[in-house]
Amino acid sequence: MDGKKLEYKGEAALKELEKLTMTAGEVQEDILKEILRRNGETEYLKMYMEGSRDVLDYKRRVPVTNYKTILPYIQRIANGQPHSLITSHPITEMLCSSGTSGGEPKMMPSIAEDLDRRTFIYNLIMPIMNQYVPGLDEGKAMFLYFVKAEMSTPCGLPARTVLTSYYKSKHFKCRSHDPFNDFTSPDQAILCPDTTQSMYCQLLSALLHRHRVLRLGAVFASAFLRAISFLQRNWPHLCADIRRGHLNPSITNPELRSCMASISPDPGLAGEIEAVCGRPSWKGILCRLWPRAKYIEAVVTGSMSQYVPALEYYSAGRLPLVCTMYASSECYFGVNLRPLCEPGEVAFTLLPNMGYFEFLPLGENGTLVMEVEDEEDADEEVDREKLVDLVHVRLGCYYELVITTFAGLYRYRIGDVLQVTGFHNKAPQFRFICRRNVVLSIDTDKTNEEDLHKSITTAKKLLEPYNSLLVEYTSYADTSSMPGHYVLYWEIIHCNNLAVNTTAAVKTLQVDSKVFQECCAAVEEGLDYVYRRCRAHDKSIGPLEIRVVEAGTFETLMDFFISQAGGSINQYKTPRCIKSSTALKLLNGNVKACFFSPRDPTWIPLQDPFN
Repeated sequence: MDGKKLEYKGEAALKELEKLTMTAGEVQEDILKEILRRNGETEYLKMYMEGSRDVLDYKRRVPVTNYKTILPYIQRIANGQPHSLITSHPITEMLCSSGTSGGEPKMMPSIAEDLDRRTFIYNLIMPIMNQYVPGLDEGKAMFLYFVKAEMSTPCGLPARTVLTSYYKSKHFKCRSHDPFNDFTSPDQAILCPDTTQSMYCQLLSALLHRHRVLRLGAVFASAFLRAISFLQRNWPHLCADIRRGHLNPSITNPELRSCMASISPDPGLAGEIEAVCGRPSWKGILCRLWPRAKYIEAVVTGSMSQYVPALEYYSAGRLPLVCTMYASSECYFGVNLRPLCEPGEVAFTLLPNMGYFEFLPLGENGTLVMEVEDEEDADEEVDREKLVDLVHVRLGCYYELVITTFAGLYRYRIGDVLQVTGFHNKAPQFRFICRRNVVLSIDTDKTNEEDLHKSITTAKKLLEPYNSLLVEYTSYADTSSMPGHYVLYWEIIHCNNLAVNTTAAVKTLQVDSKVFQECCAAVEEGLDYVYRRCRAHDKSIGPLEIRVVEAGTFETLMDFFISQAGGSINQYKTPRCIKSSTALKLLNGNVKACFFSPRDPTWIPLQDPFN
């Protein structure tokens, strides 16, 4: 496609964006009417609507739902029952979301036209970026994309992540040439299921094109930093490949060897890269390796914000961090119309044609955000009359996002907490605050407080034979090195130190370091499927660490938080995850011993996640 056609295509996309946001309320009304028209005869809607297609009836009668509510329908469809249980459209695949508290990934129904909606948002990204960063069609993009292994439902539907679905679709594989989206990575490398071999070849390709790269990135900030860590370990091998013009024999995938077969020996380029990578400090390494790069694109909101300092270190603060879109397995939502803003100011404009959006109010100040109901609370307790439409949200207020889709989700609680920061025309803009009830996250893992508590409750029993008790704990997601890892702070007391009404105290037994290592392993075994996959298979999370602190540390921590918040001892609850740098300094200043998990947790790929 030539430049003029692409420019026209970009202008048309931006005009469509303006039209949608100017008429956001009307578009939303039409979307809901169309969903009800198409899906009104489904078993689920007939149960509540009794044949009505009226929008007001929908809002009065249909309850707010969560995954626990819709899971029986998904299981029935996965086992071969008709899609008409929830949608009039054939379900083409199940999309794997994050793990549930039960430990398995959620499976979200998807229909063919969902790919069109995702592609619509992808096609908006470059026209928006081109308004702020000109000349992006004059070079290449070093975007590191990866697929994950697929599963299959009992009736044969593919079950995979939303990104794997897109990369394997004709929308991606059969895309026309676009100079605005000219990637350094060959499609064969992106589609290779072996992450290590894929990473190696994608980085090799990026180095071969180092003087043409204008953009750097990955989907998540954590994945991009993993690539930097991989490069630190493997740059001598990559340079050797470039110097000789031969791919390392450790790359055995035949499609990768075929697509990389055209490497020509280039000792000069190899020498340039060696000179850059061989420096003692890697501060600013990205700008030296890819000197024409203009920005880094990755998700840096929510739990990914913890990686911003590392990204700024490797770019020496010279490359803007760009977060372009907001999406999930359930639905794609919107785009960032100010892509060069600071990471902490990122806001997404929700596009009203993606699905039907409602919002559950959470209060008007941030202190209420963390007090919303657990996902497993009964949905009938949620007053559906309190739900707010897209165009009626209020500036500054906090909400939980609730969606209705063509694929069969009805008033479904996404679990994302958002704050309204402004409006573009009549479409509100939201800042992503957090996932409801998630306390720890390093990569795609989302560990909630309940699962953390359960796993620690099991692990602490290993201390009982030594007359030792875990009296208090908290946690922290340590991303100071790659891969990041969970850190638990434990305060231990021994039974003979307790005030007892006996004349003789119980003898204290020394807790061997191996016992604490086994406690680490037991905690990991108790965490969910996604965490264990990230640890054992993806290697995107490092071994869990327990830091044992001095007696009295958590009393000092309580004093600190009470002094900061102005509360009372009666109101204080120990935070199960620490965000404050001052509180972390306090905890780390009282650490007397550190222990790491000695092995990977058990992880077995799910062959049949529905039974």
